[in-house]
Amino acid sequence: MTESRARPGDHGATRDDDRSQPQAPGSEAGVARTYDRLAPLYDTLFGQVLEPGRKRMAEVVRMLQPASLLEVGVGTGLALAGYPPQCKIVGIDLSHDMLDRARERAAHLPQHDISIEHMNAERMRFPDGAFDCVTVPYVLSVTPRPAELVREIRRVCKPGGTIVVLNHFSGSKLWWLLERAVRSAAEHVGFRSDFRYDEQILSHDWQVLSVEPVNLFGLSKLVVLDNHR
Repeated sequence: MTESRARPGDHGATRDDDRSQPQAPGSEAGVARTYDRLAPLYDTLFGQVLEPGRKRMAEVVRMLQPASLLEVGVGTGLALAGYPPQCKIVGIDLSHDMLDRARERAAHLPQHDISIEHMNAERMRFPDGAFDCVTVPYVLSVTPRPAELVREIRRVCKPGGTIVVLNHFSGSKLWWLLERAVRSAAEHVGFRSDFRYDEQILSHDWQVLSVEPVNLFGLSKLVVLDNHR
């Protein structure tokens, strides 16, 4: 296992510098700051409730058996153990505190080859076509600029490689009720409660291989995409 302890992509700023400045909710720094604060509670709040989708995502990756994998929004590393050990894994995130926990998890998976890096997924430093597979768990609706994220994950995924998106998508009556209930709080942390599948998935020219509902009441979707270009 390889483990990245450096902070590439910080552009000279320290963690203390980032936290000393007020940040707008929904901005890159604002999202990072929010998840830094959530990091100690994240596994408790979102671990089990979102685990079915995460588990199914890892099952799909094991069936694919990619040689290399990028997880965008690795968070605290909850999905890492489910990936195939022969796969070279890179996990990236904006939150330093979440990444610290991901590194701890990776350290307990010596059979895996895992690198953990601090990076903005909307401006990745990886070369074109660097990964056979890219997973994007619960990230599209919290990134400040979803179109930029999609452009980048398609760029770093090999042509004909696989992109696995795990996210909520609005549209059902139940989601409409939940959106109304949580909209103000969700927007504070940069979470888009109103997030449409047709706008975020079908509007791009990749090939949709499969879509399946996951998590409680099927409120999330696991979307497997061929990065055809």
